[in-house]
Amino acid sequence: MRILRTVSLAVALSAMTSAAPAFSQTVSTAPVAKETIISHADWTEILQRYVHLNADGVNRFDYSGLRASESDQAKLSAYIDRISSLTLSGLADDERFAAYANLYNALTIRLIVDHDPVSSITKIRPGLFSIGPWKQNIVTLEGEEVSLDHIEHDLLRAQFHDPLVHYSVNCASMGCPNLRPTAWSADTLQEDLESAARDYINHPRGVTIRKDGRLRVSTIYRWFREDFGGSEAGVIEHLLKYANPELAAQIRATPSIAEHVYDWSLNDYSAEGGEQTP
Repeated sequence: MRILRTVSLAVALSAMTSAAPAFSQTVSTAPVAKETIISHADWTEILQRYVHLNADGVNRFDYSGLRASESDQAKLSAYIDRISSLTLSGLADDERFAAYANLYNALTIRLIVDHDPVSSITKIRPGLFSIGPWKQNIVTLEGEEVSLDHIEHDLLRAQFHDPLVHYSVNCASMGCPNLRPTAWSADTLQEDLESAARDYINHPRGVTIRKDGRLRVSTIYRWFREDFGGSEAGVIEHLLKYANPELAAQIRATPSIAEHVYDWSLNDYSAEGGEQTP
């Protein structure tokens, strides 16, 4: 992955206080050589079996189907345990990025499956005042109990400083960039991330042109504006980089963001509808 070659190796670790759920296991950390190539074949097998590509452009996951298969749940947990047992910080950039992103997505799927059917990941509330499971410590990495937030913000974002991070992790929501039917792989990482960015930006949940010509964009571009240049102009520049010619012409005609929206409803194969929030 060309744009990841100059990243810093520093990892910003944050203290997590939430208790890990019952399914989390502590496993010994296995050292790896920098040239190690990690297999994500088991995760790809799960994805290919349960991710459904929909005609509306939003991939759905069959949570009830996975919930009904003890063998596939065991395969998912074995994959998570294997990846989390490695010293991922010692991997080459692309291998490390792929491992963190795949682990985040696998953990998210397991969280949804391990709870009673929910309409949104935000309904999973491990603490009295928590909204969503992102700050809950759910896995051990290199001796540290960490959360989804830690993987996304303190590992992926902090180490790689790349806006394409936001197209690599899926929060089990309709408004999120798609969960791919295959695992992220180091050898095709740059190409696949750019493809994911194009898919999202050229879909209405990424960018929509309002009647007045101004833009309605995903709230991702407000939550993480600092990763997209730190300004509205920076966000628009990023959108133009991946917009198809027709959309790019519309953006250039009125380069102004009017509103942000995000659909937190579960990306469930068996569900329909939406829950849009600003």
